[in-house]
Amino acid sequence: MSRILIVIIASSFLAVTSSFAVENVDYEIELTTVTSGYEGGMCWVHPRAGIIPNETPTVVLTTQELFIGGSDFYLGLHTFRTDDLGESWKGPIPEPGLARVVHPGGTETVAADFTPQWHEKMQTLLGTGHTINYDKIHILRDQPIHPVYSVYDSEKMKWKDWRIVHLPDNPMFFRTGAGCSQRVDLPNGDILLPVYHKGEGEKFTAATVLKCGFDGEKLVYKAHGNTLRQDTIRGFAEPSLTQFQGRYYLTIRHNERGYVATSEDGLRYTDPLPWHFNTGEELGSYNTQQHWISTKDGLFLVYTRSGADNDHVFRHRAPLFMAQVDPDSLCVLRDTEKVLVPERGARLGNFGITQVSEDETWVTVAEWMQPIGVEKHGSDNTIYVAKIKWIP
Repeated sequence: MSRILIVIIASSFLAVTSSFAVENVDYEIELTTVTSGYEGGMCWVHPRAGIIPNETPTVVLTTQELFIGGSDFYLGLHTFRTDDLGESWKGPIPEPGLARVVHPGGTETVAADFTPQWHEKMQTLLGTGHTINYDKIHILRDQPIHPVYSVYDSEKMKWKDWRIVHLPDNPMFFRTGAGCSQRVDLPNGDILLPVYHKGEGEKFTAATVLKCGFDGEKLVYKAHGNTLRQDTIRGFAEPSLTQFQGRYYLTIRHNERGYVATSEDGLRYTDPLPWHFNTGEELGSYNTQQHWISTKDGLFLVYTRSGADNDHVFRHRAPLFMAQVDPDSLCVLRDTEKVLVPERGARLGNFGITQVSEDETWVTVAEWMQPIGVEKHGSDNTIYVAKIKWIP
């Protein structure tokens, strides 16, 4: 692990489209690395971390290898672990419970797009994702996919075998993914898990939020909210959820632009609106995910976008930005935008958010080494941890 940048002080300002002043939220960013180095063929992707609270929290970061010669061809998950807040890391450690499953006919299934998060009520580190099915290196896109989960055994320091979240026998859930999503855990232990779904043979995916029960071992479906649709290109995907000052906020991926919706109860959402800056321009984030940072003082969006001298980056997925959101107007405050992770040619679009403490939030991301040749700009599959340290 090495520290490579200590930088930024950011503060918000009065949004001209707001009905009230957004409070100033100041922070510093310290950019560190977990690992780096690229020899071709495979690269680490989807690094996301969860904590196990202690006097100094243990941080468990999951990631998996991607075969560069394929399209979203993932191997089983590994972990990196730190007991000193990233001063040193152990790993990569193979996780047999999160390995690929080989079926008798030769096809394989992997748990992918995994996101761990501490479940306070059950005092358990719980990870969620979804299945992907392969025939050799090709994704079987006409087969069902399912939300999956795994519980971390903190005594044995390993993930238990992944399991499927069983959904109702409803055609809309034929292909249902919980990949790359942020969930909200309710005080009673129930979980709001955003997913995207579509029926067999349907052209477009749509988004909804599942309400699930969790007893520390099993994650079970209870209900789901209204369906949000944008039936163009591929539809909605990879929704992420947060709660801020009693209201729920959902950000959603679409091929053409990102969208945002809100809810008062966590299940029924408003019609999604395209993301805009408060100055009126569209945000410019498209065909990739966005995620939230929510503190007691402010609401933030982490995203990639076009228009940042980054036309050489695949789908403009680097650098990685962070900016404060006006929770009233649902605009990104342009003057608060800061670079969390600089671009070096490789994309940074698949990342995770971890609330390490009340005073510190981490954003974890890896340089994704596709398309072949991005290393000519300086990228080397570094896994970054951008430590956001909130200033009282």
